Amino acid sequence: MNVATTPRPKAHGLIAGAALAWNLIGLLMFVLEVFMTPAQVAALPTMDRAVHEAMPAWTQVAFGVAVGTGVLGSIGLLLRRRWAVPCFAVSLVAVLVQFGGAYLATPLWQASGVAGLIMPMVLVAIGVLLLRYARRATA
Repeated sequence: MNVATTPRPKAHGLIAGAALAWNLIGLLMFVLEVFMTPAQVAALPTMDRAVHEAMPAWTQVAFGVAVGTGVLGSIGLLLRRRWAVPCFAVSLVAVLVQFGGAYLATPLWQASGVAGLIMPMVLVAIGVLLLRYARRATA
């Protein structure tokens, strides 16, 4: 019995398209974060402003790397290119660095508590799933 190891083309297009949309939304969030005006920062709630102001620049670099390589990986996935795999791997590592730094260097834990871990956990889970899928789809 011959078992197919690659996904059907229609399902692949939907998954890769969703991955690209997801990562483009992340890119938009990065741009909005980086280009916040002082007035927008001042309008943030007190704890959110404290987190924003305490955020080291290198966490923003990690954020940019995460979304940039995520977008590239998604394009590679759409094209079924093997370079999608290292792009998603770099993106996943950058997400871990970004959130690790945010929790270690800012009062993020005090601002968000346990509920604040939900989104980072979702991002890591999606990153792992995209990496695994890219390995299978581009093999």
